[in-house]
Amino acid sequence: MEGKITKDMIQDFIDAIVAVDDAEECESFLHDVFTATEIEQFAQRLRAAKLLIEGQTYAQIIAKTDISSATLSRVSNCVRRGSGGYKSVLDKLQKRD
Repeated sequence: MEGKITKDMIQDFIDAIVAVDDAEECESFLHDVFTATEIEQFAQRLRAAKLLIEGQTYAQIIAKTDISSATLSRVSNCVRRGSGGYKSVLDKLQKRD
């Protein structure tokens, strides 16, 4: 099983994210783990999810985020039928503001 991505590896990654103590540590971790482009893409998806939840149209979201229609469709599917991750995180961010 060497060389395969395992459930244990994924759980270790999840545990690492949960172990982050603050925004500065999170930023350092993200910059070590992901490329700048990947971070930008994740940020773009989160913003698109926020705008979808706010009721904005695909055209408005694409204009504001420059997200592709295919990626926006995937984000929309997750917002509507996913496990609730986007909504949960966005609710926490809204309460914090």
